[in-house]
Amino acid sequence: MHIRKFDFDFSRRHFMKQMATGVISTGVLAPLWATIAKGNTLEKVYPDEISSLEMITKGKINTGDVISAANVEHVKDLLDPIAYLEVSQQGREIDTIPTTTNPEWLAPTDYMAASIRNSGRGIFDATGNVRTDDGTPWIGGNPFPDAKSATEALANLTLSWGRYDHTYYAIREQDLNPNGSVAYDYDFVWAEMQGTGRITMEDRNFRGKTDTLRYQSIFFTRPQDIKGTAFLSVWPYDQNEFPSLNGYLPAFKRVRRFPTNQRFEPLIPGPTWYISDAWAAGDPFLTWGNFKLVYRGPMLGTGATGNFGGDHPNWERPKVGGAEGKSFFRTSYELIPDVIVLDAEPIKYPRAPISKRRVYIDARSMQGWNGINYDRRGEAYRSFEQGNGMSIGKDGVAVNALNGKSPLWTWNHVISHDIQTNRISLIQLVDEVKGGHKTHYNNPEDYDRFLTVSAMRRLGS
Repeated sequence: MHIRKFDFDFSRRHFMKQMATGVISTGVLAPLWATIAKGNTLEKVYPDEISSLEMITKGKINTGDVISAANVEHVKDLLDPIAYLEVSQQGREIDTIPTTTNPEWLAPTDYMAASIRNSGRGIFDATGNVRTDDGTPWIGGNPFPDAKSATEALANLTLSWGRYDHTYYAIREQDLNPNGSVAYDYDFVWAEMQGTGRITMEDRNFRGKTDTLRYQSIFFTRPQDIKGTAFLSVWPYDQNEFPSLNGYLPAFKRVRRFPTNQRFEPLIPGPTWYISDAWAAGDPFLTWGNFKLVYRGPMLGTGATGNFGGDHPNWERPKVGGAEGKSFFRTSYELIPDVIVLDAEPIKYPRAPISKRRVYIDARSMQGWNGINYDRRGEAYRSFEQGNGMSIGKDGVAVNALNGKSPLWTWNHVISHDIQTNRISLIQLVDEVKGGHKTHYNNPEDYDRFLTVSAMRRLGS
C-alpha cells in the first residue's frame, strides 16, 4: 500500500498559492536548483504523485503505454489543446516514458554548469534588459534558474536558444497539405552564434562586442529552385530593439534588407511557422508584453529524453496519424511535474496576425517545448511543438557525443500545426542534408563561413 504523504492536492495547493501571489519558485518538496547544485537527483524535489503517470491517472494510463484516441480522455487535462485534438481526432499516437530525474539530462553539461556558477547574478536594468550584477551583459547559463516571474522565465528562454555558444543544425522539413500529402520538401541549415551570454569563459563576448546577443542564419540546399536562398538575422543585445533581417535571393543575385518587424510571414512558400515562432521565443522578449502566468503544475510534454532520432538512418523519425499515416512525428512524452504556462502579447507588432502566444516551459530546465498562437479573435490556431533532450538511445547509451565526451543536448523535431487549415510542417534535426552539411556545435570558424552578409552571397553563388 502506498501511503501518500504528499498527494496531488498538496501539490495543487502549492501551485495555486504561487499563482495567487504572482511569485513563483521551482521545486515543491525542496528547492530545485539548490538540489541540482549539490549534485543530487530530483526524486526529493517533486512528490511521486506529480512525477508518476500511474499515480496521477490512478492507474488508467501507465508509463510505457501509448496515448491514443482510445485513452486520451484520461490525460486531457495534462495536454495542451492542440496535442489533445491531434490525438483525439487525427490519429496521432504518443509514447510515454519515465519522468526525468537526472538533472544532467535537462540541458547541455556546460550550460547547466554556467547556470549553477552564475546563479543569483542576473538582474534587470532600468531598460528591462538582463545584466550581470556588475552591470555587464549576461555571462552565460539561465540568468534566473529559479524564475520568480513570467518575465524572468521568458528571459531564460530567449537569451540562449540552443544552449550552446554556437550551433549548426542540418534540418529536413516537409510541409503537408490538409489531406496529408507533401506540398514542399526542403533541406536547410540553421546556424546560431551567441555574441554575448556565452559559456566559454575565455571568449565571453564574441570578438569583444557587447552590443550583440546573437547571429542567426538559415540557408537552403534543396530543392534546386530554392537552393542558395539565405537569410541572416542579427540580434541587438537590447531586447527593446528589433533584429536586422537580410535575405539573399539567387534569382536576383542580391541581398535584400527586410523590414525589421516582418516576423510573422513564412520565409519561403510552404511552412506554417514564422521566424517569430522559433524556440517559442523568436522575438526579443521586450517587444512582447502583458505577460501573464496562466498555469503552474504537472503536464505531459516532450521533456528531456526519448525524442532524439539517432537510432534511425540520418536521424529521421517515424511518423504516424493523419489521412496518410504520416502527419505527425512519433514522439515521446514524459510527465513533467512542474510546468510554467504563460501568455504574452505582441505589443510592438501592430500588424501581427496573432493576439497572444501561450508558452509552455519546463521549469526544471527553463526550456520551452511549445508555443501556441491565438488569432485576433482569441482562438487557438497554431502550435510550434518542439522536442528537446539528450541524445540518448533506447538502450540508454549516448547516440552522439560532443567532442567525444558528453552526449549532445539538442532540439530534435518540431510539429508546427495550423489547426484552422490543417496544414502541418514537420521539421527534424538530421545528421546531414544535401550539400554535405552536417550537424555540429561550437566551431568558431562558422561565423565567417555562414553568419555574415558576404557569406550569404557566397553560399548563394
